[in-house]
This record gives sequence, structure tokens and C-alpha cells, in this order.
Amino acid sequence: MSDTIIATSNLTMFYGKYPGILEIDLSVRKGEVFGFLGPNGAGKTTTQRILLDIIHATAGRATIFGLDSRREGPAIRKRVGYLPGEFSAYPNLRAQEFLDLLASLQVRRVDPAYRRELYDRLALDPSRKIKQYSHGTRQKIAIVAAFMARPELLILDEPTIGLDPLVQQTVLELVREARAEGRTVFFSSHILSEVQAVCDRVGIIRDGQLICTESVETLTRRQFKRVRLTLQELPPPDLFHLKGITETGRDGKQVTLEVRQGLEQLMQKAASFGIEDIEVPPVTLEEIFLAFYERPNAGGKHD
Repeated sequence: MSDTIIATSNLTMFYGKYPGILEIDLSVRKGEVFGFLGPNGAGKTTTQRILLDIIHATAGRATIFGLDSRREGPAIRKRVGYLPGEFSAYPNLRAQEFLDLLASLQVRRVDPAYRRELYDRLALDPSRKIKQYSHGTRQKIAIVAAFMARPELLILDEPTIGLDPLVQQTVLELVREARAEGRTVFFSSHILSEVQAVCDRVGIIRDGQLICTESVETLTRRQFKRVRLTLQELPPPDLFHLKGITETGRDGKQVTLEVRQGLEQLMQKAASFGIEDIEVPPVTLEEIFLAFYERPNAGGKHD
């Protein structure tokens, strides 16, 4: 049996003459948390809706569990927990009733004890009508709906939106637990710290195109190093105008640089000004992400 849970080939969607996504090639492996990263409007939600056969692609193909998303959508959806970016439900149903209804439709039996555990961990009182809840509390209902059957695949679209920080951390814990149980998570978000905290690999989407797919660890290590030099004497502003090196700040006698190449040349120039200390602070996924969006050809596809 293939370890590939989600696969797309040349997946393309036009809204009229405007592209939503263009030639997306994705491969998500069994048991991993895959982060789908991009700003609002980049094509994240469009991709998920095609995967679940909510909308139809203009071109290309998508499969989940080896099943064609277009032809076998009902069979796929029975095995997927989906948390949409915009959750809506029957406003006059109580949350408990709504979740009872969803539980009755699940292929996998919903363990009542686990459902109660989710209520407790998310601080959700399910006894009220859905229309009486705040946006954040309705998001908690959507989280319970997605997780309660422990599905083989979770597709989560901005899962922590509208939640307070403590509940956000609970959601990330639930994602980690799903991975620990061997289940797969497709985690779409624009909150970079969350993606870095829970994802094994990340795909960065820009203007409907997948511009990079890489492990989080490799991505943060590969793109550039940050070097902070403390010098005895502050050098002239143009000293580090070298290929592959960008000076990003000065503070007293400290100079901070982004280094993509030319480290040896950098150190040779800095040495004449007396190096007192060298730091190499870690680079965050947020900085990598911004670098991709600031430079049109910042990266290519990797897998």
C-alpha cells in the first residue's frame, strides 16, 4: 500500500479568466503533518476544496488514499476530518445536537469519552444553540467536529483563527497527537509560528503557484544564515556590499547580516575591524517565508 495520502498533478483552477491555482503538484505522506503556507488569497482554500470535491478543478488530477477526488468524493469524505476556514452550521441546533448528527454519519464510531475530553480541553459548553456562540466558540465546535472520529486524514484550514492563545496551543497539541497515532494532517495556515511548531514539511504557495516544498528543518537551514558580528571598530556602510550577503542592521558596534554565500570573504573584510564576537542566531520560518515573497525567484520545487 502506498504511503502517499494526498497527491495532485498539474492541479489548476480558474475563476473565469482569473487563476486560483496553477499546476499544483503535491505529495503528502502517511503520518506526517504537512503545512500549506501562504497569505490569504494565495490558493490554499481553493486547493483544499478541490481535494474534497467541493469545487471542480479546471485541469489536473487530485487523489486522496489513492481515490480520485472528482469521481470518488463521497468515499474520501467518509475518511477525512475537515475544518473549513469559514465554519457554518444550523443556527438553531444546539452544539451537542449538531455534533450528534455528524457523529451518526461517521464511518468510524465516535468515542463519547473522547468527545467529552475534547469539550473539556477546548473549554466548550455544547448545551447552547449555535447562533448564541461567539465566533471563537463556533470555531471550537468545528474543531470537535473534525477531530472527534479520529479520522485517517485531517484537513485543517486556518484551525486556530479566532481562538485565544491557550486554546490555540490545545489545537496544536491535538495535531501532534494525531501524528503520534500515525494519522495524517494537512495544515493550512498563514501563521508561521504554528506551522514551524507542528509541521514536518511545508509547501509555500504564492499567487496560486507552489514555489517550494521542503522539510521545515531543511528549509530553515538551507536558505540563509544570520550572522551577527561585534567589532572593535564600526566599518563603513558599504563594506559588506558583497554577492550573497545583505546587511540588515547595526546596533552600536554590532552588525547583523544575512549570508547566502561568500562567508569567507565576509570574514576577511570584517577581520580588519577587529572581531570581538560572532553569533549565528537561528532563522525562523517567518523570515524564510518573507524572503520567498520578497524575491520572485527565491526558491524552486523540492521534495
